[in-house]
Amino acid sequence: MGGKAEKGTPKYIANKIKAKGLQKLRWYCQMCQKQCRDENGFKCHTMSESHQRQLLLFADNASKYIDQFSKEFADGYIELLRRQFGTKRVNANKVYQDYISNRDHLHMNATQWETLTEFVKWLGREGKCVVDETEKGWFVAYIDRDPAAIAAQEAKAKKEKMDKDDQERMLEFIQKQVERGKKESTRAEEPSYSEFKRESSQERVTLNLNLKRKTEDKKPELSASALKLKNKEESSSKKQKTEEGKSRSSALDDIMKMEERAKEKANRKDHWLAEGIVVKIVTKSLGDKFYKRKGVVEKVVDLYGAQVRLVDEKTRLKLDQNHLETVIPSQGRAVRFVNGAYRGEVGAMRDIDTDNFCCDVEISEGPLTGRLVKNVQYEDISKLAT
Repeated sequence: MGGKAEKGTPKYIANKIKAKGLQKLRWYCQMCQKQCRDENGFKCHTMSESHQRQLLLFADNASKYIDQFSKEFADGYIELLRRQFGTKRVNANKVYQDYISNRDHLHMNATQWETLTEFVKWLGREGKCVVDETEKGWFVAYIDRDPAAIAAQEAKAKKEKMDKDDQERMLEFIQKQVERGKKESTRAEEPSYSEFKRESSQERVTLNLNLKRKTEDKKPELSASALKLKNKEESSSKKQKTEEGKSRSSALDDIMKMEERAKEKANRKDHWLAEGIVVKIVTKSLGDKFYKRKGVVEKVVDLYGAQVRLVDEKTRLKLDQNHLETVIPSQGRAVRFVNGAYRGEVGAMRDIDTDNFCCDVEISEGPLTGRLVKNVQYEDISKLAT
């Protein structure tokens, strides 16, 4: 019996099973979109009349077909990247393996790109993806240009700007309050004068020709009256200064607390990694060799990941912040605030309270130099690499 096997026969079923899976790429003809199962079948196909006609069409306008194949391949790859991975950063080869797992995919050897690396570089040049090369190969991240996504990003940026404007207005108000308090304190320190009043209006004045006796009799009375008045004025002045000092100190404390609460609300984030800090590895997934080892954060990746170089070694690891914790140095050493009201500031360790897991840090750089921040939690600061 010649020709194809009849439908339903074991031979027909066997042929269908063989044709169902992926076949070798070298026996695939892109122009005819025909997959051959072996070398003999591919040779017979290349000698067929239909294949020769397709080659003549290709020869007439080769660039047109190559551009068409390239566009179809790029569209399929980008669509798979967008649908399956979104805007996440992913290995380019993993996306390619998922793409070619489809039996009807367009093969890359029919496009203008000879290798996947050239195709990935083209994606970066065209602005379709964000690409970068690492030790594990090329990575791509899809750039979402959908109008709805762009509108959502603009709304998010507008909200962040409004929050920032509110924070700046609050800080400006606090600054004005501080300047007002300083002016009032300067005025309070100026001397105040009160009208002199005689205590008794019916005091009798006597004259005596004996000057010596007059002086002796009158001197103690005047000195006692003046001393009494002086003591009264001094006590009143001290009481007034004490009350003004207490009110001024209380107002400044309230303003500083308000300012710190505003900073705490604005700077408290769920991510704390920063470049240049020393961290400790607390995961055992990498093995006992790296457990409890310390390293320096060289680069922060996507806010929650970090490239860490081990101390005294050139080994570099990429870790999530959940696998790391902050390092608390000894007194006098430099630290960086990684979270909370003073996030980003650099300071020096002054005191450590091991019972309450907190410490006191004095800011050593910037406009807040010299301010002592008390009761800072361990997770809000980390040792600064030197």
